[in-house]
Amino acid sequence: MTLPVSPNRNLGQHFLVDENILGVIGRLAGLQSDDVVLEVGPGLGVLTGYLAERVARVHAVELDRGLELHLAERLVGVKNVDLHFGDALRLDLAALDPSPTKLVANLPYNIATPLIVESLDGLPSVEQWTVMVQREVAERLFAQPSTKSYGAVSVLVQLATERTGFHPVARTAFRPKPNVDSALVAFRRIGLPEHYRDVKGVVEAAFAHRRKTLPNSLELSGRASRAEAAEALAAIGRPPEIRAEALEPAEFVALTESLR
Repeated sequence: MTLPVSPNRNLGQHFLVDENILGVIGRLAGLQSDDVVLEVGPGLGVLTGYLAERVARVHAVELDRGLELHLAERLVGVKNVDLHFGDALRLDLAALDPSPTKLVANLPYNIATPLIVESLDGLPSVEQWTVMVQREVAERLFAQPSTKSYGAVSVLVQLATERTGFHPVARTAFRPKPNVDSALVAFRRIGLPEHYRDVKGVVEAAFAHRRKTLPNSLELSGRASRAEAAEALAAIGRPPEIRAEALEPAEFVALTESLR
């Protein structure tokens, strides 16, 4: 298959070209006619056009200006797509009008994790996510404690959302074909815990030095002294030699409250 635009290797672009996967995305996203969708990384616009036919508005955010002409031509006559060019991690996505209610995207690999994490509280209007990511990332989002994949992103995503769908995607769905497996993962908001910003700080500090005990990691990150951390752990019934990966997501909320 010949692509109409050459992929930008510096951006690690892998364009979605298999339109058969669009139905799966639509089903997992539960698209409704009144949805306002945020799509980050529209690429060749395959998913963008599909979304535009089914929802009220699509905000498509693309970093690569080299795709501007192709996207404009592909979407000519489509009135409900707003193209925004820039870095999705730097743009004020919360200021989009109308506010997005769903995030549906084939996320660029290099920004998938930070974008998802920042959207949890940075995009309060988003109630549902359906994202294509590396399979390793998809599994990490809802990994269980005491597993290799479990980390800060697992805790934060699970505190704010619940998973509603998972679908492996073949490498042949993209051009150029990536060297890693991908997956669609869908999840919906269940609400942020109280003092979420503080919880997030504790979680990130706890996993910053994941091979060390949790008190040591918190102290090395400047979040709390070892003594304070040990006391807070005792208050939630955990020993001072425990590591961050052993705590359930809800325990980080309790730990944060104990440290306050």
